[in-house]
Formats: sequence, structure tokens, C-alpha cells
Amino acid sequence: MKLKQVLWLGLLTVYLTPGVLLVLARFLSLPPVAQEQNTVSPEQEGTLAPRDAIVQVDSKQAEADKLFQQGLSHVRRSEFPEALQSWQQALVIYKQIGYRLGEARSLGVLGITYRNLGEYKKAIDYHQQSIAIARDIGHRHGEGASLDNLGGAYFNLGDYKKAIDYHQKSLAIAREIGYRLGEAASLNNLGIVYYHLGKYKKAIDYHQQSLTIAREIGNRLGQGNSLNNLGATYSQLGDYKKAIDYHQQSLTIAREIGNRLSQGNSLNNLGLAYDHLGDYKKAIDYHQKSIAIDREIGYRQGEANSLGNLGLVYDHLGDYKKAIDYHQKSIAIKKKMGDRQGEANSLNNLGLTFLKKKQLEPAQTHLFDAIKIKEDIRHLLGNKDDWKVSIFEKQANSYILLKHVLITQGQPRQALEIAERGRNRALIDLLAAQLSETPQKTKALTLEDIQEIAQQQQATLVEYSIVDDQIYIWVIAPTGQITFRSHDLPQDTTLAKLVKFSREEIGVRGRSNHNPSSPQNTKDGNRLQQLYQLLITSIVNLLPHAPSPLNPNNSNRLQELYQLLITPIVDVLPTNPSDRIIFIPHQELFLVPFAALLDDNHKYLIEKHTILTAPSIQSLSFTRKNWHRVQDSNGTPLIVGNPTMPTITVGREQKPLPALPGAETEALTIAKLLNTTALIGAEATESTIVEKMANASVIHLATHGLVDGIYYRGAIALAPEEPDHDGFLTSREILIGYAGPEKSLLKAKLVVLSACDTGRGEIKGEGVVGLSRSLIAAGVPSLVVSLWQVPDDDTAKLMTEFYTNIYTHKFDKAKAMREAMLSMLNDGDGNPDPKAWAAFTVIGEAR
Repeated sequence: MKLKQVLWLGLLTVYLTPGVLLVLARFLSLPPVAQEQNTVSPEQEGTLAPRDAIVQVDSKQAEADKLFQQGLSHVRRSEFPEALQSWQQALVIYKQIGYRLGEARSLGVLGITYRNLGEYKKAIDYHQQSIAIARDIGHRHGEGASLDNLGGAYFNLGDYKKAIDYHQKSLAIAREIGYRLGEAASLNNLGIVYYHLGKYKKAIDYHQQSLTIAREIGNRLGQGNSLNNLGATYSQLGDYKKAIDYHQQSLTIAREIGNRLSQGNSLNNLGLAYDHLGDYKKAIDYHQKSIAIDREIGYRQGEANSLGNLGLVYDHLGDYKKAIDYHQKSIAIKKKMGDRQGEANSLNNLGLTFLKKKQLEPAQTHLFDAIKIKEDIRHLLGNKDDWKVSIFEKQANSYILLKHVLITQGQPRQALEIAERGRNRALIDLLAAQLSETPQKTKALTLEDIQEIAQQQQATLVEYSIVDDQIYIWVIAPTGQITFRSHDLPQDTTLAKLVKFSREEIGVRGRSNHNPSSPQNTKDGNRLQQLYQLLITSIVNLLPHAPSPLNPNNSNRLQELYQLLITPIVDVLPTNPSDRIIFIPHQELFLVPFAALLDDNHKYLIEKHTILTAPSIQSLSFTRKNWHRVQDSNGTPLIVGNPTMPTITVGREQKPLPALPGAETEALTIAKLLNTTALIGAEATESTIVEKMANASVIHLATHGLVDGIYYRGAIALAPEEPDHDGFLTSREILIGYAGPEKSLLKAKLVVLSACDTGRGEIKGEGVVGLSRSLIAAGVPSLVVSLWQVPDDDTAKLMTEFYTNIYTHKFDKAKAMREAMLSMLNDGDGNPDPKAWAAFTVIGEAR
């Protein structure tokens, strides 16, 4: 089994803007190589030169100014304890003579220095005192500088939400007063925080802005820091050649200006890049040089990061004894300093090294400890859902490793708890907040909780987990019995390719590998052109066509998926076709059309079982609570079909999405069944739909669905209204409008997105991030979505049958969907081709 490490990307170099001392505060943090700037006001800069006027005015102030200057001199020689002593003495005198500006600047440099020494809470206290004085005397420069530094201290503690808030406030002040050095520093620091949140495109943008300003004003250290941070980000994106180029440029500048701290940082980051490239000899050399500088100047956090990085290199070389020694030394320093994220990453890497040594008990202990810290950091993000989704991408590896350790130890039940603990954490926080549960009270599920949910659902739960080249499967029966199975994935292909081929076998396109969060070489216009062409091409699939049953001789991929996902557990699945199975997919399995999987006798899975899906087991407990909340909802059903289509700007042209006449027929038929009026064409405006969604008991949207991140991970096409509504109801707008404790949750018992690809989205560690997730977060207990474009006429037939089954035959939603699919499959008037019926899936509550 190939196991992956969370790489420690090195040092964050902090520097004071020209004046106070370019090397006063270089600090390192979490896994990346970024450098952060400590912002200093012009008055602080001015202390580098004696102020004759002040010296002549007051001998006591002159004494304090002299002590302040001595502190700076000590810092130049990396004599930090002596610098602290001088500044503390200066602070006492400034307080005695009532010179508040001197008091504020002394507090500021003390905060910066304590931060660089790893005493973050003490640093916060000094910065808060400095801010209070600056505000009291109306000193905007000082306020902005201390706000930025306060943000940096919270960043070190892993409180990214507060860090961003303080950096943004500092940036606003810098721009307001035209202070370009402060502006560059705040931009740089924002880039660092977004880097740690996994927002690499945003991080690059901030660092590029900071670099531009540094070049314009001739700030060499600022240029070096921004170059180093850009290198860190490109390294994370896998572009090591570009990363090395940026780090080499940064190192050259650091040597030219004599900044030892920046030299050490760049050396460390170069070591990381060469480690990625497999040049371990060069990596060790760079890291050892970095450690030598860190120890020479007494920079403990830099030393801790470089020690951790050396541990990674020796792990790669198979020298586990040395790797463990370096990781343990790194952890000791980080723990003492309160560097929570750094401690978590080193604990993860230490756990992996013990796993490779087959010492499973210490591996389990260290990975558990890493997860606990990471969960604490995520909690500090509060209600910032998007940040939580992003940061989990950087945290998921610890859960994966711990699952493997527990399975290897023969503890599959405990591994199930971890599998659930690592799913949909941001979504679970949103759902918990809706029901007046604060995030800290959102506890992870125990085995007893999982068994209780299976019993409440009266369903067999099947949870999958992909761990590198293996697949783990847990089956939880309504009786509480838990069965675990595992087996190797095929060696001749990847799971992603197998899923893609199975979809192509049905006759639908595979999922794009496009990652909307990554920097793209294509221009937006080109991307939109691709989308438009895709929609135009797909219209062919929406036209009536003759049935084309799946050729049994050409169905091997669907059978392969059946053998991979179903055969290992077939003996513990229910034998009664009416008994429900709820599949909990993982990674690319979210794109699997479970209903269409074929057994050896060429029977589809839907012929043998009643099927639902869910993003996680824990989400089912919340959809059940939301079902109780809305079960008496009697609002007017909202049925929408074929709205006047919005346009997409492609280059300089406005191109409308193609109309869906079949969707109009579908909506009119369903509206008649539900005794309501459908909104068609120009009536189906975005503002009207959003207004009516709030109180509707059922929501049915038969229109285009868009994916691939252009409209924030998914959108529904509605009639536009210029200039305020573009006609695209995005997943983000649904989250903002309806999800969360202070929002008015939707009252719908059922939402049907009868549009192409509405069940897809960006697959992340959090799960599928798209329209379905947003609607679950908005309080919807039951959701029907599609995994591909379904022909218009076929969708109309299936949906009419689905609603007839619910409202005439009184079936639950899962049974209603199964019977509708079987009708399409077996009825002479239907379409037996799985492309026509297998795309749809019921998510959440069956009732």
C-alpha cells in the first residue's frame, strides 16, 4: 500500500517594513513556505535615526529613545533577550512621562518579538495594548500596523478567521492613508492565510499584488518575501521547477541585503522542493544549512520546521530511526511555542513513519493527536463554510492514515468511526447549527450512534472508503450488525477511469478533471466557450430517440463495478427488494450510477434493491430531524419548467442556453398531478423562484444544471432579470440565502432537480460540493438529482411516474423512484436504456 505524507512546506519569513529592522521578525508556521510581514508604522521606522528635536525636549524621553535604539541594535545581532530587556525599560519610561506614542510603539515591537520567539498569546496581549493606545490618540498608522501583527499572531495559533479579519482591517487602513508598505505587507499576510486554507489561486493573487508594490517602491526584502511565498504556493500545486526558481530569486535577494533569516527560510524551502523531486542529498544539504542559520540567530520556530522537513527526507530514504528523531524534536519545539497547525502536521508525519516501521500503537496515538488538533483549528473557523471545505483538503490525510492503521490492527469498527469523523465535517457543522447545536457540541458518531441511525432509517447502510489502492466497505444492518470487507482495487486501471468508462458505456460523458480552484492557463472566455459548446452538444441527447438497450456483450464495466462494490457484500445485503439500501459513496464513487450496476445474470441492481444515497451516515440523522421539522408543511408546490434561458458571455458575444421544450411538458404534467400551476418561460424568473422557494412544500426545477465551478460549484438556469439577476441560481446563493442558524430554512419536504448533472459537483475531501450539498444544508430532507444529461422525453416519463407513485400510490420516495425506473425498464412505452433512467438518485430521507 502506498501511503502519502503531509509535507511540511517550511518557513514563513516575517519582516518589518523598512526602518525598524528588516530581519527583526522572521517566523515560520505550518506546512508551507511562506513569509509573513510584520507591519511597522512610519513612526517606528523613524526610530532608526535619532530625533534631535525629541532629544532636546526631554532627557527622560531621550533615555527611552536610546533604549529603544539599543533594542534595535540587539535585534540586528540576533540578541533577542537583550532587545526585549531594552524595550521593556523604554516602555517603563514612556509610561512614566506620558509619551503615549512611544508607549504604543514599544508595545508593538515587544509583541512582534514575542511572536517570533513563539510566545503568541503574550504577543497578542502586547498588540492589543498597542492598538488601544493608537486608537485613543488617533494614530492610524500605528493602529494599522498593530492590527496586521495581531492577525499574524492569531494565524500562528491557527485561528485563521481572526487572522483574515485583522489583516483585512489593516489593509483597509493602509489604503485609506496611502501607506503602500503597509498595503504590501497586509496583502502578503492575507496570501499566507489563504494558502493555509488551501485557497491557492487566491493566495497567488495576493502575493502577486504584494510583489508588484514591493517592486514599485523598491522594497527588496518585500520582493524576496513575496517571491518565496509564491514559490511555496507553486510547490503545493506541484510546479516544483517554478517553485525552485522563485526560491532561488528570494535567496539571492536575502544574501544581497544580508538578511540571515530570509536566507534560512529560502534554503529550507529549496530543500522541500528538491525533496519533492527526489533529490534527497540536495534536500538534506539545504535543510541543514537552514537549521544552522536558525540556531545561530536563535530562531526556534525556523529550527522546528527545518527539523521536521529533515524528518521527511530521512523517511523517504527509509531511515526511520533518524526520521522519528527529527520529527520528535520538531514536535517538542512546536508544542512549547503553541504552533498548533505545525504540531498537527508533524504528528501526522511521525505517525506515518511509525506505520511504515509497523509500530502501529504509536502510529495510532500520534494520528489521533493530529486529528484532534486539526479539528480544534477547524472549529475556530466558525461559520466560514467555504474555508472549512478548503482546509479539510489539507487535513484529510490524517483520517485516511488512521483508518489504515486501525484496519491493520484488526479494529474495523473503530475505523468506521474515523471514516465518519472524516466526512462532510463542514456540512455537519451547518446542519448542527440549524438545530441550535453549537459547533463544539457537534460530536462525532460512535458505533452506537451509527447503529441507531440504521435502525431509525430501517435501512441497510453501506459505507465505502477508498484508501490508496484498497477499498473498505462497511455494511450496517437495521438490526445493528456491522460487517466489514476490504479488497484491493484493480491494478490495471484506476477507480476514476473505471467509473468514467462505466458512464461512457451507458452513453454519457465522464466527469472532467478540471479543477476550478487551480490556476488555469485558459482564459475565462475559452472556458465559457467550452461550456457553451458542451451544452449545445448535449442538446442532441435531449431530443427524442429510439430505445437502445444496453448490449450485454458491451457491459463489462458496469459488471466490473458491481464485482468491485457489491459482490464482496452481496451476502449481507437484504434479499427483499422493498428493503432499502443507503449507499454512502467516497471520492469518485459519488459518480457511480448504483441503480445500473449489473450482476453476472445481467440484472440491474435496481431490480433487486430499493436504493438511496447520502453524503455520510451522520447527515442522515440531520435529514431525519429536518423531515420532522417540515412534515406538516402545506405550502404551494413550486414547479418550474423550461424557463426563458439566460445567456453566457463568450468573448464579446451573448449566447443563450438552449431551450428545453420537453422540460416544459414535464412541468405542466407534474403541476397537474400536484394541483398547482407551473411557472414556464418568462414567468420563471430568478427572483420569483427564490421568493417562492422559501415556503414551498415541494420544489421541482426542470431546467439546465451547470457544473464545473464556473458558477461556484453548480447553478440552476432560470429566467434572467436585468440588471440584478443573471438567471443563474448558484449553490453559493442557496447557502447564503437559506443555510445556517440565522437563516430561514427551506420548508420543502422534497426538492427535485430535474436537470442535467445536478448531482455532480467538485469532489473534495468534504464530499461532493455542489447544488445537492447546498440544498441539504438549507434544510431539505429529501432530494432527487441527476448524474448526467437525460433526454427530455425520458425525464418527463420517469418524473411523471415518480410523482404518481408518491401522490397516487402513496409510496415513499425511494420506492417511488425504484418503481418509476422499473417502469422505464420493463414497460413497452418506456426506454430500457439505463441512460434514460439510471441517472437519478434519491438523497437523504425515503419518507
